Amino acid sequence: MALSELELKRVERAVGRYLKKHRPPPHIRPELDVEARIQGQSVELVELRPAWRGDPGEITELPFAKTTFVRTQHVWKVFWRRADLRWHAYDPPTARTIDDALALVDEDAFGCFRG
Repeated sequence: MALSELELKRVERAVGRYLKKHRPPPHIRPELDVEARIQGQSVELVELRPAWRGDPGEITELPFAKTTFVRTQHVWKVFWRRADLRWHAYDPPTARTIDDALALVDEDAFGCFRG
């Protein structure tokens, strides 16, 4: 089940604040940028870079963090993407709000999201 309209607006505001804080300056964005994708009950944070190989103008998308709302538990589960390209639960694995989940990604105590 997707997020309700109220929940979606709350998530969009929280993600907007996160991106405002973490996106690089405009002159750097053609070389490195960060965006968020909201799909269903999940928010995925993605790093965008020009493709190392391939056509000029081709963009490589590297998802680095994901949080999913579990309505039955009223928590946001937080995941990080390992080199095996699978999502793994972060520690702590849950947060009470989307702001708390994004704060875990921002803090990155174990160097999982941004290295």
